[in-house]
Formats: sequence, C-alpha cells, structure tokens
Amino acid sequence: MSARHHLQLKLAPWALLSVSAAWGFAFVVMKDAIERQTVNNFLFSRFVLAVIVMILIRPQCIKYFNKDLLLRASTAGLFLGSGYILQTLGLARTGAAITGFITGLYVVFTPLIAAVVLKARITMVTWGCVAVATIGLALLSLQGWSIGFGELLVLGSAFAFGAHIIALGTWSSGRDAYAMTVVQLAMCAVLTGVASLFEGGYQLPPDSGVWATVIFTAVACTAVAFVIQTWSQAHMSTTKVAVILTMEVVFAAIFAILFGGETLTPQKAVGGVLVVMAMFVIVTKES
Repeated sequence: MSARHHLQLKLAPWALLSVSAAWGFAFVVMKDAIERQTVNNFLFSRFVLAVIVMILIRPQCIKYFNKDLLLRASTAGLFLGSGYILQTLGLARTGAAITGFITGLYVVFTPLIAAVVLKARITMVTWGCVAVATIGLALLSLQGWSIGFGELLVLGSAFAFGAHIIALGTWSSGRDAYAMTVVQLAMCAVLTGVASLFEGGYQLPPDSGVWATVIFTAVACTAVAFVIQTWSQAHMSTTKVAVILTMEVVFAAIFAILFGGETLTPQKAVGGVLVVMAMFVIVTKES
C-alpha cells in the first residue's frame, strides 16, 4: 500500500464526519426556509444551484461524462433523489422526530443490501455497531411511536439512502468523484423538479433569507458535501459510511441546542453517546 493511499484511508472517515456535521447544521438553517417555500421547490433550487456552481468552478469535469459514468452516477442520483422525495412525502404525514429516526435506519439497510446484493460478509462487530447506532438514533429522535402510511414512505426513503450508499461504494472507485457528483445532483434536480409540479409548480425562493439558505445548502451541504462523500466511499466500506453518517442526527441535536434554543434531555444525551460510540468502534475496529 502506497503512503498516499494509506493517508487517504486515514482521512476518509474524518472527511465523511465533516459531511455529517454540515448536514446536521443544515437541519437548523433550513427550518425557517422550508416554512416559507415548499420543500420540493427548495430542494430543486438547491440542487440546480449546486450543479451550476460545480460546473462553473470546474467546467472541464464534463469531459468525464462518458456512458459508463453517466449510467452509474445517474442511478446513484436516482436513489438519492427518490430518498429525498419519499422522506418529504412522509414528513408531511408524520412527525419530524419519527421521520428522523426512520430515515436513520439506512444504517440497517446498508449492510443488509450489501449482504444480499454484493454478498458482502458483515462481521459481528459491524452488526453490533449498527444495533448500537440504531438504539442511539431512537433515543435521540423518538418521543412516541405510531405506524402509518407516512412512516412507510419514510422507511422507503431509508432504503433508498442505503441503496445510494451501496451504489457509491461500488462505483466510486476509479471514476472522477467531481463528475459523478455533478451527474448525481443533476438527477436529484430533475426528480425534485418533477415532484414540485405536483405542489402547484416551481416558484423561486420568496425572499433574501430563503435565497441565503438555498445558496449555503447548495454550496456547502450539497456540492462540497457530496463530492466528499463520493470520494470517501472509494476508500472505505459501505457499512462504515452508514454508521458515520448517523452522526448527522447527533450534530443536528447539538446545533439545535446551541442555536435553536432546544434543551438537552438525558434521553438525547444517552442517544448521542451511543451513536458516537458506534461510530468510534466501527472506524477503529472495522477493516
């Protein structure tokens, strides 16, 4: 193993952790914006702007758009966009806390899909980390429980997000991460644009505050974050990725307490500790 590859293996988990932090912060800054603009309109604006910014920064990425990359990145983007739309539809029919927990179940679906589709061997340590992370997510998110159509939609989004992680883990290596990200986000823009038609059509962000949120989430939480995720997944296992990304919920809770006026309950504290423990063990022990 070359020194450069060894360094990449060491950096990848921490780079992915920064993505979790960005997405956790996005929950806080998006809260007001999506009250003033429909979610799919917001997401469409976010994805389109992210694609435009990425192409303006690195227009030469288009030369990597061959049939192989377009097919695989579009498929990954289909899983990702479907996950966002199903999550949105479910959120409209159930509580935010339950939505957060069920979405986090991609940490369970990811190793299951890997085991069934890729015939990957999942160690007992890995399954233990998945179980601990799931319990931690439940403690962080749940204040009650009910089963309905909304919950099933969100469960579908968790499966889609797990499939996206598997797709990136399988196809990222050997392909340009930047170009793959552009194609994925373009597919997300198409899907959310179509979804917005069922909400009365697309409308521009209504004010400067929403525009600022769109710009921040498009650049930091979408363009930069998905380039990092796509790159990271070329250097680590899909299950490790899923567990690290559950830290998004922990960061969301931390930022909500720091900036959103929420309080830290013993239940949330224990949940956060469990997720951090699961992440630490799987990063240090899982090969």
